[in-house]
Amino acid sequence: MEISLGQTASVVRQVADTDTAAAVGSGDLPVLGTPILLAWLEAATVAVCGATDQQTTVGTRIAVDHVRPSAVGTLVTCSAEVAEIDGRIVTFKVQATQEQDGTQALAGRGVVTRAIVEREVFLAKLQ
Repeated sequence: MEISLGQTASVVRQVADTDTAAAVGSGDLPVLGTPILLAWLEAATVAVCGATDQQTTVGTRIAVDHVRPSAVGTLVTCSAEVAEIDGRIVTFKVQATQEQDGTQALAGRGVVTRAIVEREVFLAKLQ
């Protein structure tokens, strides 16, 4: 698995009714739920890492500030950049932006940590 400092990836998602705080139980408003934002930010980190037949990555820590509401229909761009590599631990700076009034507005930002694991070894822990 080839991961290097500064490597980046982004994913773009459109907020759907099923992504709202009311739909996922993290609140009662019809805006993007924080758990969904976290999943989208993690998806950007996964896009950076890729995977092989033998190795993949798993999330180990998330620290994110959700700073702006996103209405249903809003396009949200979630980006991740490799900030640190310590052995098999990879730390990412992440951010989410959305278009607002013709400019990109920050919707969320933070840090996500993932660990590189051997698939078979990791799944054997389920036994």
